[in-house]
Amino acid sequence: MSRRVDYFDDPSAPAANSLVPGGAALVVDEQGRILLQRRADSGNWSLPGGTMNLGETLGDAVIREVREETGLDVELTGILGIYTDPRHLIAYADGEVRQEFVLAFTARPASGTLAVSDESTEVGWFAPAAVADLQMHESVRLRIDHWLAGEAPHIG
Repeated sequence: MSRRVDYFDDPSAPAANSLVPGGAALVVDEQGRILLQRRADSGNWSLPGGTMNLGETLGDAVIREVREETGLDVELTGILGIYTDPRHLIAYADGEVRQEFVLAFTARPASGTLAVSDESTEVGWFAPAAVADLQMHESVRLRIDHWLAGEAPHIG
């Protein structure tokens, strides 16, 4: 069973009880492929990212999370968007229901070797055309679509 359930504009979703700043990275390599991880907690493909720890910047948190989840060190190159839609809720098995709060960056790989972690079951590079066929929450697909359409930075 999933330890995380994402809801979007779903009247049956539980009410939010938390708001936690987080970040994600849309990492693109020299061939234009996008780095994705398959989340261990939901089975969905996603951009790597996570929440901030006390004492770090959001940019540092995203770099750390990408390294932890994929094995790669990245260089942040820009801001993809600010995603704070209150219709996107994430329910966790412990009862936390988080309202989305993500600052998404663009990035490029700097070093490292792709590797899975306890947070990811698969990691890989995908051509943008291949992303449409992957199991992915619509909030992640929206971020990729904003990048593909050149609609960055998105604020919403």
